[in-house]
Formats: sequence, C-alpha cells, structure tokens
Amino acid sequence: MERTAIVTGASRGIGRATALALAAEGFDIAAVAWRDTERLAALAADVEKLGRRCQSFDCDIGDLAAHAPLLDAVARACGAVHCLVNNAGVSVLRRGDLLDVAADSYDRCFDVNTRGTFFLTQAVARRMVAAPETPAGLHRSIVFVTSSNAVAATPERGEYCMSKIASHMAARLYALRLAASGIAVYEVQPGLILTEMTAPSKEKYDDLIGQGMTATPRWGLPEDVARVIRTMAAGLLPYTVGQEIRVDGGLLISRF
Repeated sequence: MERTAIVTGASRGIGRATALALAAEGFDIAAVAWRDTERLAALAADVEKLGRRCQSFDCDIGDLAAHAPLLDAVARACGAVHCLVNNAGVSVLRRGDLLDVAADSYDRCFDVNTRGTFFLTQAVARRMVAAPETPAGLHRSIVFVTSSNAVAATPERGEYCMSKIASHMAARLYALRLAASGIAVYEVQPGLILTEMTAPSKEKYDDLIGQGMTATPRWGLPEDVARVIRTMAAGLLPYTVGQEIRVDGGLLISRF
C-alpha cells in the first residue's frame, strides 16, 4: 500500500531523522526545506537506500503563497498525502532580556513556527478531507513538533516560547476538527535534543544535564524523536486524539 509523508524542515536534525524513520516504515517522502538543496539531495539518497522514493521541495513555509504550489507539486510527484510532519521551525535571532525582544525576531518565530505551520496544516487537511474514501487500514495523521518550551518558560527567548505554545493549541484544535474524518493529530514536545539549533548552548546544557536537569542523564537525539513520530504515523496509537508526547528525558517532570 503506497503512502506518502510530507516532512518539513527535513534537511537536518529531527526532520532528517524523521524522514528516514518514516521511510523505514514504508512511506515515500516529500522532503521540504528552504535553501538547503545539498542536504536535501543527501537525504534523498539515504531514503532511496531504504527502498523508498524521496522528492525534495525548496519552500519557506512562512510564505503562505507558496503552500498551494508546494502541495500541487507534491501531488504530481508523490500522489496523495497520508502524513504531515510539521517539523520546520526557527529559534530566536538573539537571546536576551525579554524587555529587549525585537519585532523582527518575534515575527520570524511566529511566521514559521505558528502562522506558516497553521496554514500549511489547514491546506493539507482540506485535501485530506476532500480525498476519496480511505482504504481500510490506511492511517492518516498530522504531527506537530513543538517543544518543551510549549510548557516551560524561558524568558531569554520568550518569542520562541510563545510561538510554540500557540502551536500546541493548534495541534489540539486540528485534532478535534479532524478526528471525525479519521485523521489523527498528535503533538511531540522535544526537550534537549542535540541538533544544530541547540549546538550554541551545548556547553551550558552539558553542565546542567550533569547536575541532574534531566532524569535520563544525556542529551536527546533526533532519532529519539523520530521513533515516536514513526509510531504515530504507523497508526499504533488508536483512540488517541490530540495528545502530546514529551521526548525530554524527564525534563518537565515536577520534582522536589
């Protein structure tokens, strides 16, 4: 049974690991990233080693006008979409005092992490709902990759936290809207995951992990997150609606 997954932010980190995990699950991959063609090409080669097809698409999801052409291109190249992984995201332009947050950094976080993700999900969901009846046993899903900062406040990057809590609510809203159509919507909240985005803070968090910040005394890996997304996309969480799963090594468990 042919299945296609769109993975945004697919060229690196969690997105790359997710694309490979879904390919191993039997999905063909529509890999979306912006201005990262060399790494998309490398990903496509690795997906094809797993026996699946991978088509690459250069797209800024923060540009709403690009969504329809993107999905038209995916439909032509890959056919119907059965899974959307909303992984693309950006961090703050500058960490610092909340009183010094600039509009450009705020707008950037919301344009990609919230607005772009919301409307890309809307566009994909419309096509899923309008599609002919899905064959029995063919699971359809949408996964929002948010952050532990959807729960834990970090004032030195407040605009990022705000964008992620908004995406957390978007996941719940879409879960309620799409459940009756047989489309499962989930949320993954990664904690301290070792990626290019977190690399500038590695030394700081190495020390904090050593002091017990996480119950599991190590950084998370992109593959840890990808395994959870694979489980969701495979349809192995039936009767689960709008639930968030924390992949954080126990970071967010309240302790005393």
